[in-house]
Amino acid sequence: MLPMARGEGGDAAAAPFERIAIVGFGLIGASIALAARERWPSALLIAVDRKEVIETAMRMHAADVGGDDLVMAADADLIILAAPVLANIRILSELHVHVPAEAVVTDVGSTKQRIAAAASALPARLSFIGGQPLAGAAIGGLDAARADLFAGRPWILTPTSHPTAAEKLSAFIGALGARVHLMTPAAHDSVVAYLSHLPQLTASALMHLVGERAGIEGLSLAGRGLSDTTRLASSPVDIWRDIIATNQDNIAQAIDELVDILLRLKAGAGDGTDPLGTTFDSAAHWKRVLEAGRETS
Repeated sequence: MLPMARGEGGDAAAAPFERIAIVGFGLIGASIALAARERWPSALLIAVDRKEVIETAMRMHAADVGGDDLVMAADADLIILAAPVLANIRILSELHVHVPAEAVVTDVGSTKQRIAAAASALPARLSFIGGQPLAGAAIGGLDAARADLFAGRPWILTPTSHPTAAEKLSAFIGALGARVHLMTPAAHDSVVAYLSHLPQLTASALMHLVGERAGIEGLSLAGRGLSDTTRLASSPVDIWRDIIATNQDNIAQAIDELVDILLRLKAGAGDGTDPLGTTFDSAAHWKRVLEAGRETS
């Protein structure tokens, strides 16, 4: 059995969850732990990851206890799956063996339909609410974690059942400083294909092409525009393999639509239209909308 939540009464009693197990202590998982520690100092934070990761998490005071086995989550009342997408799905299928009591289960993965389908096999005592915080940093990993990562940022939840658990989880997320948005798993996967997945693939493809053609000497001449446009090109491929594998249809559609726009720009105005002007005008409009939204968030 795990130790009792630290402290007596006070903020531990007011916390939506008193025993929080986080499976995967990278940037997102560790940042959730740090934010929860700041908000509820007496809540018990349980890390499930490799030994060396747990040792670092405990030195950072991001975890109270930890281990590399799911049995560590046995007494948790909130379990957060913060591993890569396909690993989360696998872990979800094993939870019922290790968690005998009632618990709310959520994830922070970038796709939702596959994990929502897998969650339908969970026993009734485990209430799954899919989720994704739309927050990150230029550098990933445990060392980059910070308590204010979610402040003012959207956090999408995709409940398909368990309204009471969804309400409780929303209160938890709101207390971390994030803004909760409710969507269906299908709507989530469709919109993030455009908001996140297409930009990542486009930035990586662009940097690949420019680097191969311009080479080292050519890149030495590049201005800030190329650097800004390809900021995402340093993202690790392993995470993205899982994302693409679990959202193929939506990503394929987004790529097809982007290619169609590029082909219209390539063709020029031979048909009497002005694809360049239309595209630039639309882009400028939506960029203003994007920046206005960032300023007010």
